[in-house]
Amino acid sequence: MLKIGLTGGIASGKSVVASRLRELGAVLVDADALAREVVEPGTPGLARVVEAFSSSILAPDGALDRARLGALVFGNPERLAVLNGIIHPLVRERAAALAAGAPKGAVVVQDIPLLVETGQGANFHLVVVVDAPEDVRVRRMVEHRKMTVEEARSRMAAQATREARLAAADVVLDNSGSKEELRDAVDRLWERRLLPFAENLTKHRMAPRSGGPVLSPANPDWPAQASRIAARLRAVAPQDIFAVDHIGSTAVPGLEAKDVLDLQLTVRDLATADRLEPLLAAAGYPRWPGIGPDNPKPAHPDPADWDKRVHGSADPGRPVNLHIRAAGSPGWRYALCFRDWLRDDAGARADYLAEKRRAARRHGVDKSTAAYAADKEEWFTAYAAPRMEEWARRTGWLPPSYDAP
Repeated sequence: MLKIGLTGGIASGKSVVASRLRELGAVLVDADALAREVVEPGTPGLARVVEAFSSSILAPDGALDRARLGALVFGNPERLAVLNGIIHPLVRERAAALAAGAPKGAVVVQDIPLLVETGQGANFHLVVVVDAPEDVRVRRMVEHRKMTVEEARSRMAAQATREARLAAADVVLDNSGSKEELRDAVDRLWERRLLPFAENLTKHRMAPRSGGPVLSPANPDWPAQASRIAARLRAVAPQDIFAVDHIGSTAVPGLEAKDVLDLQLTVRDLATADRLEPLLAAAGYPRWPGIGPDNPKPAHPDPADWDKRVHGSADPGRPVNLHIRAAGSPGWRYALCFRDWLRDDAGARADYLAEKRRAARRHGVDKSTAAYAADKEEWFTAYAAPRMEEWARRTGWLPPSYDAP
């Protein structure tokens, strides 16, 4: 199934998005509703809350007096942490059970107001954030919830900052306009990204890629996108994955590149990579059929030393090449060293950009990206490799070393 984490600040319009996704066919799991469910009378959750805060937080009928409990914890970080330590694990357990019961191929949307605050982003294929400027949200709370401006700003201050939510977002839905505009944006997201993504997951296939090697201006958001993906990949099998590194041109600030993220997943050996294949497919990164080893470089001419596995993204909204290499292998070292050399050496960046532009002009929009990549191999082998190695010797560059996770 496709797992979506939905969040947004108070008065952002998250409930409108959740409702529309459910109308379109998503399985909706509402964390707020579950937070009430797990402390209903007679539940272990309510018993633990009473144990922590005394029976004074109970109403005469034995139900939780939410207003009284809120008065105890609001503005008191220690008490709030105790409460969250009780409620959040129970909500996650119940949400996981509901998600597990969804039909095959479903789009499961978990509506979680505190997704960012609780660090749950890596648990989802995508995080969708509903966003609106702070002044718009304050106006909505004053007009529709009859709060004062001070009360509205206090409620906002108790949540994650807008910047923190946007940093966690794979998709941002702007709700500075009308509800109709927001629903239209949800419909486009559903049709163009979520449904195709869910189908690709079910069929264990990559999202189709079209067009040739088009270079894009450097995007300052590429590293943040790679970081979110790396966190999800590490969570797949933390005991088997040594590291996930952003490599390639999109990892070099200021360098034009195809809008495709390259990441390197480091494992002990390729037998481990093969064991991870179904887990990576479920995470949205099925194996890319027909992709063989890297081309050997003169220092290590044996092709067997350059073997790897390559996976690609099932998400039609974010192309990713995932290179899985064994720690210490020549290809693993080359990928890291080449990235760091380009980051450090302006002349190397300029030379590589010229080579990329030459190959892109030759292979054009309507031609093969594989031919574009192959055309650069002579430059990598004859020109880049010796210069890179000289730089590594001069600077003392060494690759990382890993202990077993």
